[in-house]
Amino acid sequence: MTDYRNFPMVPRVIFGRGCFSQVGEIIEEKRTSDTAPMIFLVDDVFGNNTNLVSRIPLKNNDKIIFINVDDEPKTKTVDKYRDDIVAEFAELPLGIIGVGGGSIMDYAKAVALMLTNPGSSADYQGWDLVENPAVYHVGVPTISGTGAEISRTTVLTGPVRKLGMNSDYTPFDQVILDPELTQGIDKNQWFFTGMDCFIHNVESLTGTYINAFSQSYGEKSMDLCREVFLEKEEFDEDAQDKLMMASFHGGMSIAYSQVGVAHAMSYGLGFLLGTHHGVGNCVVFDQLGEFYAEGVKEFKQMVVKHRIDIPQGICAGLSDKDFNTMIDVALSLEPLWENALGKNWKQIATREKLRSLYELM
Repeated sequence: MTDYRNFPMVPRVIFGRGCFSQVGEIIEEKRTSDTAPMIFLVDDVFGNNTNLVSRIPLKNNDKIIFINVDDEPKTKTVDKYRDDIVAEFAELPLGIIGVGGGSIMDYAKAVALMLTNPGSSADYQGWDLVENPAVYHVGVPTISGTGAEISRTTVLTGPVRKLGMNSDYTPFDQVILDPELTQGIDKNQWFFTGMDCFIHNVESLTGTYINAFSQSYGEKSMDLCREVFLEKEEFDEDAQDKLMMASFHGGMSIAYSQVGVAHAMSYGLGFLLGTHHGVGNCVVFDQLGEFYAEGVKEFKQMVVKHRIDIPQGICAGLSDKDFNTMIDVALSLEPLWENALGKNWKQIATREKLRSLYELM
């Protein structure tokens, strides 16, 4: 008898231009104390005086914590935010609300989990290691593509690995999808984050874990990605709406299947070099024609159309030790490799093969 996985979904989702204005109304039912705070984790790109921050519905002892995401989320940083919150407030926060891109989504999920689980977040890097439910947590993405708003993982760089806290307690309790919040983002950031979604879809739809559930979401997400990155000339309102939906559907697709070679190798770049996730995926995917021929062909068309420069030579000059570190991180992600290459993946994804691919980057 097949052992089917019973994955959770985000139970509440609101979508629409301007729906961010309903945040206060949405979280009000969770305000069961006049002294316990709601904690808003906000990308510091928005700063204190921006329009978005002025719309955050602070009450009582609520607090905004601005987070710099120049670096990828780290376990030690998650632990520090948890410790600071516990030290400042006598009561457990009523909720954690993340407002920002994929890194902020990961921070919000991780801090919410660590407020109710002992030890370090590094202890929970892996699959189904989290024992206690998180505090109420809400995701408000301001850029589209990562799928972090819908996924059951929070990707963190720890002392020995880059790996998510994958658990049934990780997904948000509420997601607020307001495409207006994605206006005015930097073109490179828009592209690299959007390509994270496109690459999710390629890896999910061509993987051995594919099933009708993940396929239906992945195909819809892929169609939307093609509209945005191959057919449209600008990131207008229609494109903003569609890319936010592509991100959501892409995240749902990989929740019930898995990603593959690009993500596994990108984790190696992120761990050693600190390469941002979307950029790392593109650097790797650019070299994966033998694994994803049609997907890489379309990707290169998107790169040319939008005049994007994919970083080159980032692995030049690395030592044997550096290459081995990246390879160790990549190969530790066994479900990704099995999805991409099947149960005999170790015969294909050898250390020598990964070294040769990294040398191309």
